[in-house]
Amino acid sequence: MSLQLACSVDDLAPAEALKVDLADGAGAKVPVAVVRDSDGSWHAIGDTCTHGNYSLAEGYVEDGTIECWKHGAPFSLTTGRPLALPATKPVPVYVIEINGSDVLVDVDATV
Repeated sequence: MSLQLACSVDDLAPAEALKVDLADGAGAKVPVAVVRDSDGSWHAIGDTCTHGNYSLAEGYVEDGTIECWKHGAPFSLTTGRPLALPATKPVPVYVIEINGSDVLVDVDATV
């Protein structure tokens, strides 16, 4: 497991998301949406909507989902699965850990 610093807990209020670019074990850039759900729980998912090349971090966060701002496809924050059309493919869900004020993500480990 190679956790990387993604952001600080102070960077996100509940129901907000932030796009960060992290590097995988091979050094490739991985776009990640770090999400603080409306209940305060933390999640890390692939940032790119599988229906189109749009950032999920710019979408709407509520009740365990993030909705793509462009076409309205909601994704589960825990499974990455799309919950309605137009998206049909899931996004990856990454291991996330809170250590003090640091939000750490491992893009080489999916849930």
